[in-house]
Amino acid sequence: MITTRIRGGLGNQLFQYCAGRALALRHSADLGLDLRDFDHPKAFKVGLGHFNIRTVEAGRLPPSKEDGLRVFGKLLKRGYTKPYREASLGYDSAFSELANNTHLKGYWQTERYFKAFEDQIRSDLQIVTPPSDQNAEALQTIQSTPSVSLHIRRGDYVSNEKFNAAHGTCDLPYYARAAASVAKQMGVDPIIYAFSDDPAWVAENLKLPFETHYIDFNDGDHNYEDLRLMAACQHHIIANSSFSWWGAWLNPSAEKIVIAPTRWFADPDKHNPDILPTEWQTI
Repeated sequence: MITTRIRGGLGNQLFQYCAGRALALRHSADLGLDLRDFDHPKAFKVGLGHFNIRTVEAGRLPPSKEDGLRVFGKLLKRGYTKPYREASLGYDSAFSELANNTHLKGYWQTERYFKAFEDQIRSDLQIVTPPSDQNAEALQTIQSTPSVSLHIRRGDYVSNEKFNAAHGTCDLPYYARAAASVAKQMGVDPIIYAFSDDPAWVAENLKLPFETHYIDFNDGDHNYEDLRLMAACQHHIIANSSFSWWGAWLNPSAEKIVIAPTRWFADPDKHNPDILPTEWQTI
């Protein structure tokens, strides 16, 4: 059995799941999720239960933290060996040689860890929780327009001094340049769907020369709804955010345009040369 430690927000959880799932598939093994980090009142919520994921005990992990922790309690009794921590922010070439019964700890933020199993991963990451009526209506509209998702990450990237120093935020001129580039490549004026963890700030400050809709009806407990809407857009302008990354990656279209910031980290000592798929563009 392969186990992977799940921690952080939904974007991080998806990377951690996918790395573990790929290694488990390589060994024709079961996958277990280590959810110990969610046993804390200030922890993020486990969001993987909204997806078609495959784990040894649950088949599909229940959305609630309590149920998820009970699942992991059963996994602990089975035991695991050979803990392995990722060696760097970029792709760790030793990953492909890891044996069965490995326990993974890291962020694993590159598709290189699971690219060989992309079809299965995309099946796993189908969102199975039905959309609310408002999201279903938005989904239908997005799918019928020349849609571009635009994601602005603020939240703890702004309020937390440590996170701000490490990550920083993309400035508004970046989004203006990216929108202009997408429009030129599309050959038509796009309709922008703006997503953010601070939608009020975005509505007040993001001014683009294109029709823009501000998606402000999904809270943190329903962030998977935003992911579904983002992935339904034809093209994508992302922030330096793992959540933003998944909003673009979950769109399976080979024709999609994805524009990302050239600088992913504000801290010059942090660098992941493998964070972006090769076909994505940077500005």
